[in-house]
Amino acid sequence: MFPDQFDSFRNHPLVARAAARGQLSLRILDLKNYADGSYRHIDDSPYGGGAGMILRCEPVFRALRDVKTEASHVIAFTPSGTTYTQMRAKELSEETDLVLLCGHYEGFDERILSAVDEELSVGDYILSGGELPAMTVIDSIVRLLDGTLKPKSTEEESFEDGLLEYPQYTHPYDFEGMKVPDVLLSGHAEKIRIWKRREALRKTFLKRPDLLKTAVLTQEDDALLKEIKYEECSMDGN
Repeated sequence: MFPDQFDSFRNHPLVARAAARGQLSLRILDLKNYADGSYRHIDDSPYGGGAGMILRCEPVFRALRDVKTEASHVIAFTPSGTTYTQMRAKELSEETDLVLLCGHYEGFDERILSAVDEELSVGDYILSGGELPAMTVIDSIVRLLDGTLKPKSTEEESFEDGLLEYPQYTHPYDFEGMKVPDVLLSGHAEKIRIWKRREALRKTFLKRPDLLKTAVLTQEDDALLKEIKYEECSMDGN
């Protein structure tokens, strides 16, 4: 409904680079162009009463019929949708044609959802429209395309292996008494690897313990996690 929100997004370096290489073709449709009448209304009050305005089904169906192909995968952003994850971003990056349907106001006429393949939610909160979620999905997919980022940049990120990423540091070594862990300056590759894994597990345990329920952990991970739990409990005095 507000296509101009994507103007600056198109010029974002990652998006522009992918478009220049031919990896991304981004087409923005204004739903108002598919509405009848001189005022081109695409929303109306809900049957049965209620606050807010509902996105009408006619212009949306017309727009979908204009852009859909046999290869299209249509996504609508709704509060009832599946929570978007890094794993889903990887899967969607393999698609050849995505149609992202951005609602606005109070939501969609329910009949619109019969025309979509998937409902997604970017979190348990309400936004004024689906434009920001659409940009979120596009950005998360574009950065996974070959050549967009250095390969190593996406291999050790948060959520890539089900855990949060380990803490990272750069210069200076000592800032107001806060020092970089000495192991990172040791040059000992194996010690650094173990430290990174331990701290990734520690951060996940302390900040997102729910992720540990589904993460695939090795025997080494289990041993490290046992140490971490003991250390944290000792610090708490339990």
